[in-house]
Amino acid sequence: MPSLLKIASVLAIAYLCLAAWVYLTQRRLLYFPIRSVVATPSDAGLAFEDVWLVNGLGTELHGWWLPHPQARFTLLFCHGNGGNVSHRLESLRIFHGLGLSVLLFDYSGYGRSGGQPSETATRADARAAWDWLLERGIQPGEILLFGRSLGGAVAAGLAAEVVPEGAVPAGLVLESTFTSVPDMGARLYPWLPVRLLARDRYDAAAAIAGLGMPILFIHAPDDEIVPYALGRALFDAYQGPKSFLALRGGHNDGFLLAGRHYVDGLARFLEGLPEAEIPASSLMQPQGNAKK
Repeated sequence: MPSLLKIASVLAIAYLCLAAWVYLTQRRLLYFPIRSVVATPSDAGLAFEDVWLVNGLGTELHGWWLPHPQARFTLLFCHGNGGNVSHRLESLRIFHGLGLSVLLFDYSGYGRSGGQPSETATRADARAAWDWLLERGIQPGEILLFGRSLGGAVAAGLAAEVVPEGAVPAGLVLESTFTSVPDMGARLYPWLPVRLLARDRYDAAAAIAGLGMPILFIHAPDDEIVPYALGRALFDAYQGPKSFLALRGGHNDGFLLAGRHYVDGLARFLEGLPEAEIPASSLMQPQGNAKK
């Protein structure tokens, strides 16, 4: 009996140590930033302007502004939890082909941006990007929020912040996005009290509740990172105007493998949005250190 108690005690201590390790190091499991910017939009044949922002925490952020001469909307792009802006050139090419101006930025700790990533930081980062567009004269109704994977939760959080202020975006696209980090963690680590341990929760389902704006949900049934079931659960939870686009492929390549199916799905969503006036700022040519 004493030996059994001793084994149980050792196992309990080991479990608590593991839980403590997960709590302390969880951001290493959630964020995978890359500092080196390995390409620019000019490599994809797109004109752009380097943009520097300062978020509400005082952190300097780097991004790219890609104006379209006949922009239908301006897309604010919140990317996923890995890499940096230079790993999104294919998406920029697609968005440009859809007649969109694009602001793509790196979160704190990614690429050339300062600071370290956290939920508080990424939300401040997205708000800084939003404010930059407004300062440029672009109206909220001319802005389409787009988030991929973790970026979907960031974009949803931004929408939940600005809509109560009366600044309603034209719409929101959530691609390969989960309901929340605790929901993801509970699937990956069912033997850990993830819901108690999670420091960064990214509750996308709660963020979109009551928004009322059109939302396009995109997910691949074969997504190997964010389960398709969570993407569908996010869609089912939203009671506003919505549509769902299923893709073939996996988490990181679905939008590429789907090809025209993906592009046409985005185009249909755009066509269903209220017509926005062409922002004068979108007609401007890149200034300063703009590249061709």
